[in-house]
Amino acid sequence: MGCADGKRLEVMSVSKDAGMVKKMANDRFKVLMAGPDRSVHGGISGVVNNYYDAGLDKLIDLYYIGTMVEGSKGAKLLCAVKAYLRFLVKLPRYDIVHVNMASDSSYYRKSIFVRTAKICRKKIVIHQHGGNFPEFYEKELSDAGRRHVREVLSMGDAFLVLGTAWKKFFGAIIGEDKITVLPDAIQIPAAVDKQYGVHKILFLGRLCKAKGIGELLAVMPGLRANYPDVRLYLGGIWEDEELKARAHSMKDCVTDLGWVSGSVKQKYLQECDIFVMPSYFEGQSVSILEAMAYGCGIVASETGGIPDMIIEGETGIFAVPQDVKTLEEGLQRLLSEPELCRRLGENARRKAENEFSMEDNINKLLSVYESVRGGER
Repeated sequence: MGCADGKRLEVMSVSKDAGMVKKMANDRFKVLMAGPDRSVHGGISGVVNNYYDAGLDKLIDLYYIGTMVEGSKGAKLLCAVKAYLRFLVKLPRYDIVHVNMASDSSYYRKSIFVRTAKICRKKIVIHQHGGNFPEFYEKELSDAGRRHVREVLSMGDAFLVLGTAWKKFFGAIIGEDKITVLPDAIQIPAAVDKQYGVHKILFLGRLCKAKGIGELLAVMPGLRANYPDVRLYLGGIWEDEELKARAHSMKDCVTDLGWVSGSVKQKYLQECDIFVMPSYFEGQSVSILEAMAYGCGIVASETGGIPDMIIEGETGIFAVPQDVKTLEEGLQRLLSEPELCRRLGENARRKAENEFSMEDNINKLLSVYESVRGGER
């Protein structure tokens, strides 16, 4: 049994021996974690909430600081300042700082936390989630900006990425020796009773151009010409008013669910036989993992960390990002071949069970914490 499994059993066990209880209390990882507020509608917040739902905060001494909220620029600035002040207050009693980072403003906010932790000689775990980081690093930054990124990212004692493509990309920046692939994970439902051939397509995520919503709306008339009962369900927060207006003008085949979570989200994952994710870029999609766990036939863009989840013709079908033709072809195949949809969905569920469970993810994360702490127990 590895050190992470041992720690997990040790933390969760109940001992009548007072000395053992004291040892367990002193031995727990003390982790100060930073990321967007848990109320934010987004991927990183979803990952953090999954950790809490799975009981990570019961296994370790975990304190979470939300560094960003939704709302006005003033509200976001106030949140960032308060978060940093709280970080300074809490930092002395924690051994490990775990920073959830993306690109753009997320990177700049978190770089301050990373530098502060480094000055205070804390162990640092940088957890990179941003699917748009290549665009940010290669096209938006100056040479000085890229040097800043290399310097900050190199301060991590461990660097977590979501898939093998991301290990290669960030390895070219900081070297691969500190990098660990830690895919996102979800709680797998115990059983799924899925009906195929119902022609219900589900999308979950931010409703914006970069998620391919324009292309998705563009294929619906063609799909409806062949399958009059087809319906697209959009679950998420609108970030583009023009796309929102287009969707609302297509009520004959498009349903706007708004943001969905909990039992409502589970209902649509259960009822829809097809899931679609036509993103332009993606770190790794938790929504795709959820669709896999519910046995949906999946059409998704071949980008970012998605190829670590989807195997063409085995667990889903790829579309080319920003390409209406391949997106429509993939959806047409699943609409016309319910048995193919079933096979892909069942294979996807097995892959989710075998490779993306929260238990495996947490055990691997605990191993990373153990490694940065230097194995001292």
